[in-house]
Amino acid sequence: MSASRLAKLIRSRKISATEAVRLYIARIESVNPKINAVVATCFERALLEAQLADAALSRGSNVGPLHGVPMTIKDSFDTRGVVSTAGTLGRRDFVPAKDATVVARVRAAGAILLGKTNTPEFTLGGGWKGTHNLVYGLTRNPYDPRYQAGASSGGSAANVAAGGAAFDIGSDYGGSLRVPATVNGVVTLKPTYGRTPRTGHIIGYGGPFDSFQQTGPLTRWVEDLALLMPILCGPDDTDCAMAPVPFGDPAAVDLSKLRVAYAIPEDGAPEVKAALLDCVKSFEELGCSVREDAPPKVKELSAARSAFTAGPGPDWMQRLLAANGTKQASPGLWYGGEETSCADFTRACEEMDALKSEQLAWIQGYDLFICAASARGGALPVDDGELERARSQMDRPSRSLSFTGNFNTNGWPAGVVRAGVTSAHPELPFGVQAVAQPWRDDVVIAALAHIERMTGGYVPPRLPA
Repeated sequence: MSASRLAKLIRSRKISATEAVRLYIARIESVNPKINAVVATCFERALLEAQLADAALSRGSNVGPLHGVPMTIKDSFDTRGVVSTAGTLGRRDFVPAKDATVVARVRAAGAILLGKTNTPEFTLGGGWKGTHNLVYGLTRNPYDPRYQAGASSGGSAANVAAGGAAFDIGSDYGGSLRVPATVNGVVTLKPTYGRTPRTGHIIGYGGPFDSFQQTGPLTRWVEDLALLMPILCGPDDTDCAMAPVPFGDPAAVDLSKLRVAYAIPEDGAPEVKAALLDCVKSFEELGCSVREDAPPKVKELSAARSAFTAGPGPDWMQRLLAANGTKQASPGLWYGGEETSCADFTRACEEMDALKSEQLAWIQGYDLFICAASARGGALPVDDGELERARSQMDRPSRSLSFTGNFNTNGWPAGVVRAGVTSAHPELPFGVQAVAQPWRDDVVIAALAHIERMTGGYVPPRLPA
């Protein structure tokens, strides 16, 4: 069930927080040996907090909107009293004294932490193996453990899909919420840049790459995005990029009046193309104006970001490793090439900003953009031979635009919801992506809810109960 429904059942005392926590612990213990999504646990503390939550409810105390709801958190976030490695060997035994801002906020709202979910080193180092690091190893897909769980929030998405928590919180630097959501058949929102603080996240705030990183929830059902986002967002007086912009009510969005653009990937999987066209047709039937169109110069923006990111060369990553006491880095960790000149770095920055302005002018003509989260659809295999074949196919020149990293670079809100299963594998899910104007996260959630109603949304994997 959704976190929203579970919270209501706990508040009405139809199920106790203790019972909910015990059920989720049992589920993790059952499925996690097969997928390796939850890499650190705090079950005893969770049961104690659940007992305290039940006692507070019995006294009639005021409770938060997440009172007694069990959750997990991506291991890139600090969690007070629980080991937080960020997938790097130098932090193998690091136990923070303070929660990251978003963790503190959901705990203050009553949520109960069960444990941490796997991520590549610094969220960046999985390479072609996906959600993999030298501390905890590889996370697998709950729909078929022969396949990967996606990118850096893969542990979060896999555990939520497998029923190991009511929700999780992850991060997205270039698709790291949306790709795991699509290949694990769950829901996510990468919010507008400036909504959800990064304080306490291993790749935090500040510096030249500040604007690429956004944090957001992973859930099974869209209604939970509307529950969680008002709790997560807003300034924390530490992350200086956060803005006090009110969060709109998705229920107040009039879908019939939306101006919708859409893009179909030329060489995308047939099922992805069909799902996108079905989505577009459903918005047309609501009365929306619909047009095939896409943001301008997506490839150019990607190239400018690549040049900009490569500017410091290996220095940025070397300093990150040294700051965390890591002497052996994951094989897939990106170091960067040679350092560029200050003039070239500045030129890339100016080019990137100019392209972002062009795209911002384009989105003023639309309220919603529907596109693929991944043109290929489902997850990559784990097997090295099959992975190498998939990699060689993906290295071929593509006619399709990739829209994940684009929305980190320009900071627009983008979400994913399950749309179907791949043609090559009857179990592996894939999703579609909805994007809106900056600060219109409410439009994204409303659109995802509509698509969820059309497709049926989340389907549990057939792992043993």
